[in-house]
Amino acid sequence: MSINVHHDTEQGCLTLHLGERFDFSIHRAFHDACLGDVTPARSYVLDLEQVTGMDSSALGMLMLLREHAGGDRAEIRIVNAGAELRNTLRIAGFDKLFTVH
Repeated sequence: MSINVHHDTEQGCLTLHLGERFDFSIHRAFHDACLGDVTPARSYVLDLEQVTGMDSSALGMLMLLREHAGGDRAEIRIVNAGAELRNTLRIAGFDKLFTVH
């Protein structure tokens, strides 16, 4: 389980490319990549192209990221999510908190 991180310092955008699973197994890596002692970026992109499943801890990590990034002012885009993941996010109401593509 891995996360590839790209930080565009010029644009202030942190992009996370997540591996096959978005679950508790990547909690530490997710935290270190975007939540730890890191100054919040201006915007975030979570690329879920390779993700085939996620659990409730993934939803919790998204909420922690949203809080870290400024709550209602946060600019967080979730991209390349498959139909099942988009449906999960919609059912959980996350499509109202995040931009989901």
